[in-house]
Amino acid sequence: MTATPHLQDPAQRRLLVVLATGQVLGGTAVATSIAVSPLVAARLTGSPTVGGLASTAIVLGAAGAAAVVARIARRRGRRPALTGGYLIALVGAIGAVIGTAAGAAPVLLVSLVLMGSGTAVGLAARYAATDLAAPDRAGRALALVVWATTVGAVAGPNLLGPLQDVAAGLGLEPAAGPYLLCAAAFGCALLVSWAGLRPDPLTRARELAGDPVPEDGRDRPSTPVRTVLRGSRPALAGAAGIVLGHAVMVGLMSMTPVHMDHGGAALSVVGFVISMHIAGMYALSPVFGWLADRFGAAAVLAGATVTLVAAAALCASAAPTATGVLTAGLVLLGLGWSAALVGGSALLTSAVPVTDRPRVQGSVDVAMNLAGAAAGLVAGAVVTVASYSVLGILAALLTVPFLLVVLRAVPRPAAG
Repeated sequence: MTATPHLQDPAQRRLLVVLATGQVLGGTAVATSIAVSPLVAARLTGSPTVGGLASTAIVLGAAGAAAVVARIARRRGRRPALTGGYLIALVGAIGAVIGTAAGAAPVLLVSLVLMGSGTAVGLAARYAATDLAAPDRAGRALALVVWATTVGAVAGPNLLGPLQDVAAGLGLEPAAGPYLLCAAAFGCALLVSWAGLRPDPLTRARELAGDPVPEDGRDRPSTPVRTVLRGSRPALAGAAGIVLGHAVMVGLMSMTPVHMDHGGAALSVVGFVISMHIAGMYALSPVFGWLADRFGAAAVLAGATVTLVAAAALCASAAPTATGVLTAGLVLLGLGWSAALVGGSALLTSAVPVTDRPRVQGSVDVAMNLAGAAAGLVAGAVVTVASYSVLGILAALLTVPFLLVVLRAVPRPAAG
């Protein structure tokens, strides 16, 4: 099945700049919330399990928002979908400030569910980057938008200390400071997306494919998502790679701050380790995009498997005070996630017709985030009952057979 049958649209470069700018802003907020929320929730309640629930809340919110964003995109286009998602995340960030300042863990957890919408928007933006891309550059366009998250993702967690001082200066609980940044960043991302996504990339792509969005916004009868995936082994393999990579990443990453806290690590040190992890998630995504375009997405997914296993083994060997080893493990974890996301997304997009893409892409992102939510919940329980080392060993053992068995069904394309 071929990609969208048109050359790159003249508006593509400008739209990529808009999408990338939104990713810088949204990535700042998402990375900050990911870095600080498990620790804040654990400290508010005194329970590592609740710390895991904080990550689970974000991922569950992302799963629910992914379905909403995909539905809006299918009916109205990418622009209202992305801006609507940022609005939900903004409301969540404001709620997180209130919940943290009041010491109310339930309010914080509910707010984190809403903030998960920011993650869903960031994921949807990667697909928006491919809507008007030339078929032989779709992987690089997708990866460029993923890469743009690096700037904010690295900066956000490293501002945790100063942000606490800002909140204290305003008379708030210091831990509420990072959520003030999240609210500002989500608000700016909303404005950038609303003003800049013209023409709407998905609407334009559908017009070029002879399938414009109906004026009444109603869905046309279409092939069920599971039928699309079952009918295409590459699409199924791409979806499996995305889901598995995210589950492994969330499970290990969400418990690392708690593991380090057990060793007495300062918040600034935790923020540094998480920022390095997030740099690994995004910094080399253009390389993976180029590799997917040049050698095939299946090869990128195979590399992702090896990297994820190595990351899990390294984390399993690290003591709570082994900051260097944990940093190396989380950087590898980020690289494995990036390769799985870029390779899987490129494979999925190229294997699905433009008419079905929003539904299939949205459904896969829902599955991805649900898997991550389950992984965060299980990870918290494993660390509570056993240890972080056991969590790393389980992640490594569960990764190899699942992804490699799926990838065996995908023929490797010839280089060219």
